[in-house]
Amino acid sequence: MDGLTHPRDLEAWHRWQLERQPWRRRVRNLAGVLADIARPSTRPGEVVVTRGGTGPTRVLVVLDSRSTSTVSALARPLEHLDLAGVTVLSPEPVRDLLPTWVWRESSGLVYDDLPRLAAGAPAVLSTGHYLPLGRAARDAVTDPARFVTVQHGLLTPHAPPLAEGTTLLAWSDADAAFWGAGRDDVRPTVVGSELLWEAGRPPASPARPGVPPVFLGQMHGAELPHELLVAAAETFCRTTGATYRPHPVERDRRSRAVHTRFEATGITVDRTGTPLRELGAPVVSVFSTGVLEAAAAGLPAHVYCPDAPAWLTALWDRYGLSPWGGPPTASPERPAVQPSRAVADVVEGMMNR
Repeated sequence: MDGLTHPRDLEAWHRWQLERQPWRRRVRNLAGVLADIARPSTRPGEVVVTRGGTGPTRVLVVLDSRSTSTVSALARPLEHLDLAGVTVLSPEPVRDLLPTWVWRESSGLVYDDLPRLAAGAPAVLSTGHYLPLGRAARDAVTDPARFVTVQHGLLTPHAPPLAEGTTLLAWSDADAAFWGAGRDDVRPTVVGSELLWEAGRPPASPARPGVPPVFLGQMHGAELPHELLVAAAETFCRTTGATYRPHPVERDRRSRAVHTRFEATGITVDRTGTPLRELGAPVVSVFSTGVLEAAAAGLPAHVYCPDAPAWLTALWDRYGLSPWGGPPTASPERPAVQPSRAVADVVEGMMNR
């Protein structure tokens, strides 16, 4: 597949994602919505507004998540900008994730503060418009090109579509072409991946001899059937003696039941959260970004999925991910300019127009 299954239709993508959720989770989400209707909050749509100064906002950063990949994509570029003109909107406090500065933190309302800030900022930095804050920010900008989408992970055919007219900051030419396939309204620039840049900081972290592999879990993923993801992890761990490392969001009942079964049948489940580069072990997964992070850090890294669908093998090829049993995945090419600096340079250019 040369592009997205939903190249333009965000609502269709949301319907697909909802259909891929377990039945219990869908019921729980509906119950939460009904509870909000029955007992509405006194401050609906509350957000945290973190300002770097008292003057006008020059860069609005929409930080929908505290995930490592999102922080690398959106917060690290702030280290190269004048923070006095930066405002960050987030669902929860994020001051601990931002560069050291005299930040002023306050509460705000999505539909009061966000439109005002987004409408006036020369640049609005986000990971897209598929999450609530990103969607509200995109709706608020008058010039679509001021809405900047920064790539923060590997792109599958099931990635959310790009907002119309967005400025795209992609990891590579291949990713820019894939995400924007069939589109002539997206303005792409290749900046590289800050996440992989940071993973590749010296010194390298070679695997210790004799240490069994670590399989990175992705049971939360909607891109592949849950049964296939579990079978791949279980087969690999049983045949190689690998340790299973759950994804941080594998906290739902279904995932915990699988973890319990793994342990009951002799598979070690690693819940320590040790950074990848400190594992000292080969790293394997179906298609986790962690495989590229491990390769960047100098660890042997592979992918594994029996009966992988065609789109998955195409993804492996696009990112140079090597299947288990062959040579390890090569360390990603390190760009001449640090990606966070490259993002900041694009933003500065927008501010100076």
